[in-house]
Amino acid sequence: MEVRTELYWESTNKFGEELCGDKVEAVQSPEETIMVMADGLGSGVKANILSTLTTKIALTMLREGSSIEETVKTIMATLPICKIRKIAYSTFTIIRVDLQGNCYIVEYGNPPVMLLRDGKVLRLEGTTREIDGKEVKEYRLRVQRDDVFIAMSDGVVHAGVGGILNLGWQWENIAQYIEKISKVETTIASLVKLLSEATMNFYLDMPGDDATIVALKIISPQFVTVFAGPPQNPDDDEKVVNHLIEKPGKKIVCGGTAAQIVARVLDREIKTSTNFVDPTIPPIAWIKGIDLVTEGVLTLDRTCKILTRFIDTDVQYSELRQLQQQKDGASRLAMFLLNATDITFLLGKAINPAHQNPGFPKNLSIKLNIVKELVDILDKMGKHIEIVYY
Repeated sequence: MEVRTELYWESTNKFGEELCGDKVEAVQSPEETIMVMADGLGSGVKANILSTLTTKIALTMLREGSSIEETVKTIMATLPICKIRKIAYSTFTIIRVDLQGNCYIVEYGNPPVMLLRDGKVLRLEGTTREIDGKEVKEYRLRVQRDDVFIAMSDGVVHAGVGGILNLGWQWENIAQYIEKISKVETTIASLVKLLSEATMNFYLDMPGDDATIVALKIISPQFVTVFAGPPQNPDDDEKVVNHLIEKPGKKIVCGGTAAQIVARVLDREIKTSTNFVDPTIPPIAWIKGIDLVTEGVLTLDRTCKILTRFIDTDVQYSELRQLQQQKDGASRLAMFLLNATDITFLLGKAINPAHQNPGFPKNLSIKLNIVKELVDILDKMGKHIEIVYY
C-alpha cells in the first residue's frame, strides 16, 4: 500500500510578542514526509531563534540520512541547557512517514502526539530511551489511510491555566473535542483552525504562551496527467492520447493544438466557452472524458504565478478558499495540481510558430520553459513528478 501525506499547521504568538517561539518545518519528497515542530524555551526573539535552529538541524540531518541518535545528539550539543530550569532550550516532535506507510515519531518534551483514526483519538504506545543523557519517547507504527496525526506545543495544553481552566486544557479534553469536531469537519485545515480558535478562547484572546497545532493526514495517491503541446512526430498523436487516457486520475489538456489532437483521436467534439471569466486568461473548453481543457502558454504562465503563493505549507487558508471559488482556466488548473500528489506531464516537443513571434511576450516564447518552471514549483511542494516527452 502506497500512501501520501497532507500537512497543515497554525501558530499563535504569546500575547504581546511579534515573533512566535514555536517553529514548524516539513519536507515532502517522493520517498518520505518529515515534519519537525520545535518549541523554544520562553517566547519572543530568543525562543524563535532556538526553535528555528532546532527544526533546521533536525530536518537537514534526517534528510541526509542521519540516524535519530545523531540528530538528537547534535541538537542537544548545539542548544545549551538552561542554568535555572535545568532543561533544554528547545523541545521538539518529529513525525516521519515513508511511502510504504511506515511511521516513526520521536518526542522530546512536547505533549504526546494524538492519532485520530476512524473518529476516535488514540494514545500511541511508545518506548522511552535515553540519548546523550536525555529521555526521548519513540513510536513506530503502520499507518492507515485517513489517519490524522496531531502534534501540539505545550501552549495548547496550558490554555486557560489559572483562569477559565484551573489545570489547563488537558490532553484528554483536547482529544474529546477533536473527536467531536471531526464528525463534521472533513479537512485538516478546518480541524486545526477550530483547535486554534478554541485555544485562543481559553486564553481569552491573550495567550500566555506560544501555541502551535500541526495536523498530518495519510491520504491515497491523487493522480493528475497533463498533456501540453503536440508531439514532435505527428505519428505519435494517437500514442500520446492513449497514454493520457490510460493514466489513472484526472486528465487535463493544455493548448488548442493538443485539444484538437485529443478530440480527433477520440472522435469527440470540442466545445469552447465564450465566457471570459478573467479577461487576461483565455476561456476553457470541454471534451468528453477530459476533466479540464485550457489554452496553453498564457494559462500555464498564470498557473505558475498562482502556485508560487502556495509553495509554503503555512499559506493562509483564506487564500486557498478564495482560489477554490475562481472559475478561470488557470485557477482551476492550479487547484487540480494543488490537490494532486502524483503528476505526469506529457509534453509534445513540436514548436508552435506563434511562440516564435518577436511580438510575443519573451517569458512565454517556449512552452517547455514554462512547464519546467511549473515543475520546479510543484517539486518544491513535494509533488511526485513524471515527465514524458513526445
